[in-house]
Amino acid sequence: MGVQLAMEILNERAAFVRESLQKSQTITDNMVSILGSFDHRLSFLETAMRPTQIRTHSIRRAHGNIDRTLKAAEVILAQFDLSRQAEAKILRGPHEDLESYLEAIDQLKANAQFFSCNKSFKSADGALNHVNNLLAKAISKLEDEFRNLLVLYSKPVEPDCLFECLPSSLQPSSASPRSQGNASFKSSASSNEQKNKSAENAVYTLPTLISPRVLPLLHDLSYQMVQAGYQQQVLKIYRETRSAVLETSLRKLGVEKLNKEDVQKMQWEVLEAKIGNWIHCMRIAVKLLFSAEKKLCDRILSDIETIRILCFAEVTGNSMAVLLSFGDAISRSKRSPEKLFVLLDMYEIMRELQPEINIIFEGKPCTEMRESAAGLTKRLAQTAEETLGSFKEAVEKDAAKTAVLDGTVHPLTSYVINYVKFLFDYQSTLKQLFQEFNCEDPVSQLASVTMRIIQALQNNLDGKSKLYKDPALTQLFLMNNIHYIVRSVRRSEAKDLLGDDWVQRHRRIVQQHANQYKRLSWSKVLQCLSVPVSGQSSGSAMAAPDPTAGLSRAMVKDRFKSFNTQFEEVHQRQSQWVIPDSELRESLRLAVAEVLLPAYRSFTKRFGGMIECGKNPQKYLKFSPEDLENMLSEFFEGETKTDPKR
Repeated sequence: MGVQLAMEILNERAAFVRESLQKSQTITDNMVSILGSFDHRLSFLETAMRPTQIRTHSIRRAHGNIDRTLKAAEVILAQFDLSRQAEAKILRGPHEDLESYLEAIDQLKANAQFFSCNKSFKSADGALNHVNNLLAKAISKLEDEFRNLLVLYSKPVEPDCLFECLPSSLQPSSASPRSQGNASFKSSASSNEQKNKSAENAVYTLPTLISPRVLPLLHDLSYQMVQAGYQQQVLKIYRETRSAVLETSLRKLGVEKLNKEDVQKMQWEVLEAKIGNWIHCMRIAVKLLFSAEKKLCDRILSDIETIRILCFAEVTGNSMAVLLSFGDAISRSKRSPEKLFVLLDMYEIMRELQPEINIIFEGKPCTEMRESAAGLTKRLAQTAEETLGSFKEAVEKDAAKTAVLDGTVHPLTSYVINYVKFLFDYQSTLKQLFQEFNCEDPVSQLASVTMRIIQALQNNLDGKSKLYKDPALTQLFLMNNIHYIVRSVRRSEAKDLLGDDWVQRHRRIVQQHANQYKRLSWSKVLQCLSVPVSGQSSGSAMAAPDPTAGLSRAMVKDRFKSFNTQFEEVHQRQSQWVIPDSELRESLRLAVAEVLLPAYRSFTKRFGGMIECGKNPQKYLKFSPEDLENMLSEFFEGETKTDPKR
């Protein structure tokens, strides 16, 4: 019974579900029918609205096109307006307001760029052509303005202004004039070593080539021209203007274009002055003019690396070539001893300036100038070394056939010794020069050169001494000259190089010549005062008379007479001879007196009585010892004007 009840309940529920499903299906069918009706209506409505939608889209698109066209037109009109404003400024030119003029050029460039990028516009080509024409006119006027400003403010620098820029130690007023005569090879400064040290520590003040207030304008002008593709015009204008001004500044200093032929034709005094001026001008050119020109070029052409260095090279190239050509002509000219020291001066200034030349003349465009300067330095060193070497040969071969009449120091001796002394004013320069060509110790080389020159002089003096017929004068001549050499060496820096042994050895040579002079001059005179000793044919040439010997009255008269004659001859002759050194002169007089006067006193004391008691004693006793002493003091003064006998 329970199961039956459950089945009934399930049947009731199943019937309820079926009834509910039927109602739902009916509702669904009704909804599908309604939705189908809506779809049909919407399709009809869409078809009806399509024309309206199409017209609305077209209107919207047309409106957008109109907006874009108006905006583009505004941009184009703005470009035309800016172009007209720029054109007005361009037509007025850059002179009145350069800053606005440059702004106008920038605007035209922007206009040109705009029209180049918007060629689809109908008038773009015409507008672009107009702008480009305006730009060409603008740059042309810039070119004129650049040239006019550069020419207006570029003036040659006067020499006085340049001298004021030099350190006081190097200004012309502080330099000693060059000496002339035998010492014409002197350096223009009293000490080359001090001069070099002064130059190394010197402070230079660069001259103002163009007013600083104009430089920014020149920079802007050149920059705009280069940006517009006119760099060749900038290069041409700058080169022509600045190079002419630089060359004029150098001409005012006295720089001349001289070649080897011109140099060969000049008298030495004229050439020496020109070399001194060249050294001065070379320092001014590099330290002041070229340095200032480099600074100016860097300032005006900054940011224009393509032409900056080239521009400087072309501005300075001709001036540098003129300066170096003179040095080259000197280095290749005929060798002569007096040129050595100016060659050393020239070498020294080139060596001093070479590092600065390498800095100023930088880059590939200046390669030739750097190499030319270095080449000149090398040639000057080589020429100086060859000149120094040939000087020794010239000294040894000096073929003067006339001896100095009074036996004094020969002009060649004083010339050569002064030459050697001045070599030591150039010690540092010579040492540097020697190192140019070999690795030997430069100090040893200088000592060797000095010894060879002095030895060549001594060899020449030996030859000249043989020109004298009087052998005593030969010895006096050699004594004078060797003494002069020794004294000069002792008083100079050469002593440290040659050494005390050299000095002592040559002092002994001087003494040997003095002894030889005494023997040759006074042996015969002293023989008149000597008395033969038994078993001895004659007395020693320089010995005092033997007090134990005896002579007849006639022999005594003959001895006094011979003594008087020979002494007078010696006095007459040797009072015309010269010993220029007072100490040497007094020393030799004393050496003679120490032998002669005791011998004469002794002879007179012993045999004078034999004469005094005879007839005319004054004929034989002509001189007292005091008379002889006074007459000896007249020797070697060279006061007599008549030609001496040789």
